[in-house]
Amino acid sequence: MTDNTAAQAPLAGVRVVEIASFVAVPLAGMTLAQLGAEVIRVDPVGGGADYRRWPLAASGTSIYWTGLNKGVRSIVVDLRAEEGQELVRRLILGAGVLITNAVGRQWHDYDSLVDARPDLIHLEVSGRADGATGVDYTVNAAVGFPMVTGPADHGAPVNHALPAWDVACGLYAALGVVTALRRRDATGRGTRVTLALENVALATAGTLGLLTEPMVNGTERQRLGNAVYGQYGQTFTSADGADFMVVALTGRHFRDLTIMTGTVEAVAALEKALGVDFSDEGDRFRYRETLTGLFSVWFAGHSAEQIGAALSRTAILWERYRSFGEVAASERVTDNPMFGPLTQPGIGDYRAAGLPLSFDGAHPQARPAPALGDDTVTVLTDVLALSPDEIDRLVAAGTVADRGQR
Repeated sequence: MTDNTAAQAPLAGVRVVEIASFVAVPLAGMTLAQLGAEVIRVDPVGGGADYRRWPLAASGTSIYWTGLNKGVRSIVVDLRAEEGQELVRRLILGAGVLITNAVGRQWHDYDSLVDARPDLIHLEVSGRADGATGVDYTVNAAVGFPMVTGPADHGAPVNHALPAWDVACGLYAALGVVTALRRRDATGRGTRVTLALENVALATAGTLGLLTEPMVNGTERQRLGNAVYGQYGQTFTSADGADFMVVALTGRHFRDLTIMTGTVEAVAALEKALGVDFSDEGDRFRYRETLTGLFSVWFAGHSAEQIGAALSRTAILWERYRSFGEVAASERVTDNPMFGPLTQPGIGDYRAAGLPLSFDGAHPQARPAPALGDDTVTVLTDVLALSPDEIDRLVAAGTVADRGQR
């Protein structure tokens, strides 16, 4: 699905107003835009708190901001002025869908809007379920994952680099909007959707058994380094210093690993000596360190090229560890139809990721992010039907700002 098929996009005809910053809600907005919705992002004059967040291009343009706002429209409004608030309210009521993480703003909360638009879809993302503030990094600290992340012998908490809860929250938010749209289409009813970042993390921890384990067994997950809990998986290093992640989930995987490393007899002897059965994934996990000691000898005696060739001839699940730079230059990006050429003002030309979903064999492709306020005048003209004189007055009063005033 490309721009010339936008009219057939799944969410074509849907208009969404977004008042947000940082990751979760902008990711939801961008996802909805990639699905064909017209998403109008509203920012305060000068931009939101995330507008110049690192990394920056040489021009000073935020690679982060443009990456999370591809394909949306941008308007700039003085959100503290009553007239500015009223303009945004009119946009929301006309669109019928609002997504926001600006919690506690009475002028655009559900109760203040629903009487004027009973079928309103209003999605609000908060930090914590009790309404308190929270971001990915603080939510992650509160849920327990830093206590099981990092080397097995490391005593202090280790945060992971991926803002996993922001990403999951953004996708839940997009799903919430699509679900509410389906409900409105079927019944004519609107929906008030609330989503707490903390609940996304708690639900995930519960679903994966990390919270259930102490409730039921009275035990807690321990740090495992790069090992895979309950299975056999480990990092191995080649003779020339390359690292590989190797995972044996099934009996066939494990047999192939022993054959490849020439340890069939040694592993059989180990089974007999310990009185265990390595066809059982639990036994493979319990004795992972001993098994890793056996397998590591083979990996340490072969080059990365030899290891990759040998693993490719097996059913083993594996991959070589790679840097972001290596991945960006690899065929995973250059030959991937999800990525397409994009010219982003302030950034330059690069291959940008579209939507991971493929519809009828095609990925919705990325479109450039707007500059701040790029669409202020056109939105006020086309959506709110304001006259040029009215817009000039609003600009002169500082109630709105176009691109040249951002």
